[in-house]
Amino acid sequence: MEVIVIVLSVVVILLSNVFVYLCYEFWWKPESCRMKLGKQGIRGPPTSSILGNIPEMKRLISQISQTPQIDGPITIFPYFNKWTQHYGKLFKFALGKIQILYVSNVELVKQLRVHRSWDLGKPSYLQNERGVLLGKGLITTNGAVWSHQRQTVSPELYLDRVKDMVSLMVESGSTMVESWEKLIESEEGGVCGITIDDHVRNFTSYITSKMVFGDDHHKGIKIVPTCIALIKTMGSATTLGLPFSRLIPTKWIRESRRLSKEVREMIMDIVKARSGDNASHQDILQVIFEGSKTAELGNLTKEEFIVDNCKDIFLAACEVTAIAAIWGLMLLASNPEWQARARAEVQEVCGGQVPDSNMLSKMPVLKMVIQEVLRLYPGVAFVSREAIQDVKLGEINIPKGVGIWIWMMELHRDPELWGADADKFNPERFANGVSGACKSPQAYIPFGLGARVCPGQNLAVTELKVLFAMLLCNFKLTISPKYRHSPKFRLLLEPEHGVDLLIQKI
Repeated sequence: MEVIVIVLSVVVILLSNVFVYLCYEFWWKPESCRMKLGKQGIRGPPTSSILGNIPEMKRLISQISQTPQIDGPITIFPYFNKWTQHYGKLFKFALGKIQILYVSNVELVKQLRVHRSWDLGKPSYLQNERGVLLGKGLITTNGAVWSHQRQTVSPELYLDRVKDMVSLMVESGSTMVESWEKLIESEEGGVCGITIDDHVRNFTSYITSKMVFGDDHHKGIKIVPTCIALIKTMGSATTLGLPFSRLIPTKWIRESRRLSKEVREMIMDIVKARSGDNASHQDILQVIFEGSKTAELGNLTKEEFIVDNCKDIFLAACEVTAIAAIWGLMLLASNPEWQARARAEVQEVCGGQVPDSNMLSKMPVLKMVIQEVLRLYPGVAFVSREAIQDVKLGEINIPKGVGIWIWMMELHRDPELWGADADKFNPERFANGVSGACKSPQAYIPFGLGARVCPGQNLAVTELKVLFAMLLCNFKLTISPKYRHSPKFRLLLEPEHGVDLLIQKI
């Protein structure tokens, strides 16, 4: 009998502790953050203790009925539109217990841009909810570990290094041009309908594989399809904010773990093969490998440091750049006057030769086109931060644990900042640079902001310049009748049904 009493007492104590923990995590801690924000006049939609605003968000998405237009507003997140109308450009909402401060207030964006303290970092849910994809690499880590990763990877992406990669980009672009020429030759009438997505991904994949794996790029390029499959699996069934969702072994969770394991094994096979040779490898994998041995890694193992940073580079340099290029070709095909203007500039500058870094710097029209593409369709459409400690931005005190979201589409398409044609493709707005394009340069952040601005922005822009220049010199692009305009957010903002173009040899 005494044993039973003791066991029951232990069970009661354990259940009591669990109850207290759940009350703290799902009620008091979130409510405390909301109260602190509320006392500063920051309002937001009513939330439930367990699901936050997820039910209302799902309901509003289900009510979307309009078909998006190429030159019209993007309404994939109708709740942001609704809440902005009700609560202004700064409001609070919740995904489960995750408390978010939504920011489209330019003054606060400016404060975020100049903030350099490690007290603002990347949200913890990126590792918790997206860890299978992003791991603990440059995209998700904070503090000294992030700083070491940044210092390891960033020098490989400086502008002088990128200029040395132009010939590699031209090589990859030439392969794409040749493949399109063969497709056109096989069609009667000299016009071929192409779904361009995979072609563009092949262009960025080859460049990224050579850049990261060097002489082992033939092994590295085999990783790309698995990485893309992992991105699509993670983006097709997100459970961000749903309590205990990661503990349920659903089909997509099992599949994402399997794909992640495959990627890890392929990368480590290359690393292990190198450990047995005496060759000198001049590539990013070697730099990351050396970086894994030269500093305190926090809670990362050396293998995680290597694999996760390689995955992050593939995500950014391969997939994000590819999506920007896909949107860009769609916009050029939809705007023949700008296509012709950019083509004329490229032909004049290149004179029938393939572009080099010097030529690329003499193409202001192409630069304006790319700036406008990234304004309308930034691949990474959210800037996200989290207060690692209590943080003050301007007059706002942000409690520890509160996330910050900037939905770029609202900043980049705000008529108050960009004019009445904010939803339309008009590269001319950048004729006098970003400062002349809108009322506040803080409203243009296609590569993020602050200390966490994307280190690969020079690489991405140069790839876009090379690809657009080579395709425009060789082909006339027209939107296919098959194309269905349907921007979709699956971790990245991408065309849901792909982009179908009609290609004609010039």
